[in-house]
Amino acid sequence: MSPEAYLAFERRADVRHQYVEGEAFAMAGASERHNLIVTNLLIEIGLQLRDRPCRVYPGDLRVAVSEQGPFYYPDVAALCAEPRFLDAERDTLLNPEVVVEVLSPSTEAFDRGLKFSHYRTMPSLNEVLFVAQDALRVEHFARQPDGRWLFSDHAGSGAVLELPSLGCRLELARIYDKLGL
Repeated sequence: MSPEAYLAFERRADVRHQYVEGEAFAMAGASERHNLIVTNLLIEIGLQLRDRPCRVYPGDLRVAVSEQGPFYYPDVAALCAEPRFLDAERDTLLNPEVVVEVLSPSTEAFDRGLKFSHYRTMPSLNEVLFVAQDALRVEHFARQPDGRWLFSDHAGSGAVLELPSLGCRLELARIYDKLGL
């Protein structure tokens, strides 16, 4: 399937599909735990970006690694630059600065593997978060000036994570609010 055929198909589809190497893959629905984490992240980041020219988007906004794909739906995408979109539909973001993937057993290997390797090729992307569902743990990858990616691990209810790209500070206790962990 060509990228153009995928976009035409996806814009009519009732179910979201990611597009990788010429194939469209249906995405499964998310659990309550997954949705609570995403909602908490959107609230926390959104409140901190409220009075600034930054934006935070939920997982329904497609992200293009390049204009020809792959096309993914990260759980959260954010940026402080002027957003650039693939076309006039404004449903495919080209320049996220931060993406967040909430890990699930069925997608974790793909998220950490091929998807992460694709994300790292995006010139605009400076930070990637992998958020666990079963423990208070967030893995943070930050692009360094020389192009390397620096890993930091944040765990426990007292942990705090800085997102320099957005000028945000995230408390893990708030990310996991109402999850009983």
